[in-house]
Amino acid sequence: MTNDQLSYANLAAQPAAYRTGVAYEALVAFVRGEQAALGYTRPQYWMPRHLSKHDISPDGHGMTVPELRQAMREYLGTEDDLDAEAGTLLERGWATRDDAERLWITEAGDRARACLKQHAPAIRDRIHEGIDEADYVTALKVLRRMIADTGGSTAP
Repeated sequence: MTNDQLSYANLAAQPAAYRTGVAYEALVAFVRGEQAALGYTRPQYWMPRHLSKHDISPDGHGMTVPELRQAMREYLGTEDDLDAEAGTLLERGWATRDDAERLWITEAGDRARACLKQHAPAIRDRIHEGIDEADYVTALKVLRRMIADTGGSTAP
């Protein structure tokens, strides 16, 4: 039976925690697969973004791997090895490492960051295919309310 065939009462009785867990796993696996098909990993997408003053970093100041791990803790998977990923960034010339073990994004790394980031809208579009924007926003509002109702943080 597909979700479209489930009755209103059946859907209303579904456990939100289970469904959100399944959604999380499916979405992350999909994004990782799309990124892998394009030749990069999820950490290789996020690490340069955290190092670039043209993106998440407010000042472009270098960061150590533990600092990056802390900054990325919300979306790292247990399989993500940031030490190995840092090595890949260094090998590709996307970052340099100073004597204090801080990674600094290079011009080549910033160009790569901008290129990788250009793929995000197409990946998002694939995920949102067939979903009305108003329905998507409603779903997020409901999830945020459930999070707040259970004492969680709804910070963006």
